[in-house]
Amino acid sequence: MDLLLNDQTDELLHLNVCLDELSPQDGIMELLKTLRPQWRAEDIQLKVFTEGITNKLLGCSVSSDSSMVLVRVYGRMTELFVDRKKEMETMKLLHSHGCGPKLYCSFLNGICYEFLKGIALDDVLLQQPSVYRLIAVEMGKIHSIKPKSNSSVEPVLWSKLENYLQLLQKCENDDDLLQQGSQLDIPSVDVLINELEDLKRHLNRVESPIVLCHNDLLTKNIIYNSDEDVIKFIDYEYADFNYQAYDIGNHFNEFAGVNDVDYSLYPSRELQCDWLTVYLQNVRINSRVDSQITQREVNTLYVQVCKFSLASHLSWGLWSLLQARYSKINFNFLKYAAARFSHYFKKKEEYLRMPLP
Repeated sequence: MDLLLNDQTDELLHLNVCLDELSPQDGIMELLKTLRPQWRAEDIQLKVFTEGITNKLLGCSVSSDSSMVLVRVYGRMTELFVDRKKEMETMKLLHSHGCGPKLYCSFLNGICYEFLKGIALDDVLLQQPSVYRLIAVEMGKIHSIKPKSNSSVEPVLWSKLENYLQLLQKCENDDDLLQQGSQLDIPSVDVLINELEDLKRHLNRVESPIVLCHNDLLTKNIIYNSDEDVIKFIDYEYADFNYQAYDIGNHFNEFAGVNDVDYSLYPSRELQCDWLTVYLQNVRINSRVDSQITQREVNTLYVQVCKFSLASHLSWGLWSLLQARYSKINFNFLKYAAARFSHYFKKKEEYLRMPLP
């Protein structure tokens, strides 16, 4: 399988196959003829992973072979807000640093990649110190990866949010979407444009480093291998260089869940500070800096994370409105958008007023 990625050219295998999102089996069999030619068609078993709300994800395996190939079929119109070329480049960069799954190939509407052994986290595991400290260590490792070139990098946050708003403006004549949104107290596009401008002015004064970020670290994107006591992240669709505090704040927001959002599960300040201490220590280790973390550093990062968590709510709220317009996946995107915007406005004043130490 290592032959699929030529180390000298860094060129990924591309297969001219298009999978039917509703009935992908035939297309998957075509892919596996190249990826796993030793597998007999009658032995291949497919497992559908239902947690995804952007794409369809399936696992392929045979009983005599413990390795599984993951096949991800891109969701409808997701190319509007996901840069697929950048996603694959980022996956290759992360795998080269031991941080992500191996990418096997791309096809016309998706990718195939390595299955990482373990279980996706749940709310209970996420709150356990022995587990969340491993997450902090892994995020510190990813945030320490440098770009391939020495040129400066721009945070993806603002261009991403501006793109979302431009796409939403094109949906303003969708009467059904507007009516449902108003019933859920979802802000108008004009209100959201003003919120973005206000937030950008405030956060541009917050000096958060720009690092390689996952940008979508919900529980189902975190794989825990209890046998080896390691954590790995998956699904790097939104990975890009971004603000350090955004990636952490986004992860803390995800403690509240996706299907039934519950902000009582948001981590306590005590948990956050323990998490941030472990994270900062690991960043120091990866940067080969030999010095102790001070309480002031932890407090500063805590405040930065609170502030950037607002940008996370705004981002996923806008994303959800777009998904409500384009996605065929069975998920209540408008209800999710309403929950994110509601919590954004609930915490906005408190977080923006927090002084940096």
